[in-house]
Amino acid sequence: MDDIDRMMYKRLKNSLSNAKVKVLFGPRRVGKTSLLRKLHEEFGEKSLLLNAEDADVQEMFRVRSKANYTRLLEGKVLLMLDEAQVMPDSGMALKFIHDELPQIRVIATGSSAFDLANRIGEPLVGRCQMLDMFPLAQIELGAQQSPIQTKQKLEERLIYGSYPEVVTLNTLVDKEEYLRDLVRTYLLKDILAFEGLRSPKKLNDLLKMLAYQAGKEVNNNELATALQISRATVERYLDLLAKCFVIYRAGGFSRNLRKEITKNQIWFFMDNGVRNAIMGDFRPLAKRTDVGDLWASYLFGERTKALSYNQRHVEAHFWRTYDHQEIDRVEVEGKTLRAYEFKWSSRAKAKIPGGFARAYPKASFDVITPDNYMPFILNEDPFVEMDDNGGVDSNAES
Repeated sequence: MDDIDRMMYKRLKNSLSNAKVKVLFGPRRVGKTSLLRKLHEEFGEKSLLLNAEDADVQEMFRVRSKANYTRLLEGKVLLMLDEAQVMPDSGMALKFIHDELPQIRVIATGSSAFDLANRIGEPLVGRCQMLDMFPLAQIELGAQQSPIQTKQKLEERLIYGSYPEVVTLNTLVDKEEYLRDLVRTYLLKDILAFEGLRSPKKLNDLLKMLAYQAGKEVNNNELATALQISRATVERYLDLLAKCFVIYRAGGFSRNLRKEITKNQIWFFMDNGVRNAIMGDFRPLAKRTDVGDLWASYLFGERTKALSYNQRHVEAHFWRTYDHQEIDRVEVEGKTLRAYEFKWSSRAKAKIPGGFARAYPKASFDVITPDNYMPFILNEDPFVEMDDNGGVDSNAES
């Protein structure tokens, strides 16, 4: 995917003007190494790109002294350490370089946020900048496609996702095989390697349950009962899967109105292709009953990518009430409140639920369909200000 400009490349390159260590998180096979190679090509002999999974590289950093690191980095201005989570004490080593060799800029990458944060994040508190990288975003693909091509590729995105190699493969059979291999080989690699889980089967069973319930409310007690494990174990597994960028969570939105549901959560997969591979279902949309779920997952994911790459700090929720009123996505951004309903059919009509309209009169409301979704996933939406109470109507039912 070297011909596609990744949004993280420009941001990462521009961020090198400050001395903080850049820590780039993201799933395996998402393009982090390709990004580092591109920077290595640009900086040439002034950069050093190392794979922390190499035992020789780990040995190079073992002696933590200014003399050793000065010799290692002589003539360099940029050090890039790929898969830094596998190297013991990598955070302490990079902290030492940051403090003792301030002329060296450092980038570290990892596919395991739970381990990388501990090994790098804690030692580098106040010295690092955390960045997230995702599978290809439409905001990146759009530069290579005409509007007609984008429309033609929409079904493919919903079914096969947007991992870089998936996008480049020519046949659907090849895409399926790649995704199946990704799930078998890489998806849980970091969890199994670093956490020493005793029951990987339970973790796989949980993944399958989440795949079939993606976009729907999930109750941890029900998951625990179905899997015959404790609620605490379920919550631990969910946290690990999120920190390895397999899934991410949306919680219930509430301003403490009695009828609003807040205890449950919705889990989305970072990529629809991974979700479908876990289910073993790559059927076309015309033969599926979960198109609405695929559409919601796609919109959530693309929106997440665009907001992150544009450095917009948005809280994303769903909204439900016990009397069955619902909204697919509610965003809070400062004093801005936005509500969105997702409909796969362009002819579908939707009105803002009365309970939400009364409780949050300053919130905007939009229905997102295949006819109008592009501004939503390309970070082109308007802002609507809430009032000083967060948009809550003092006369609303409580």
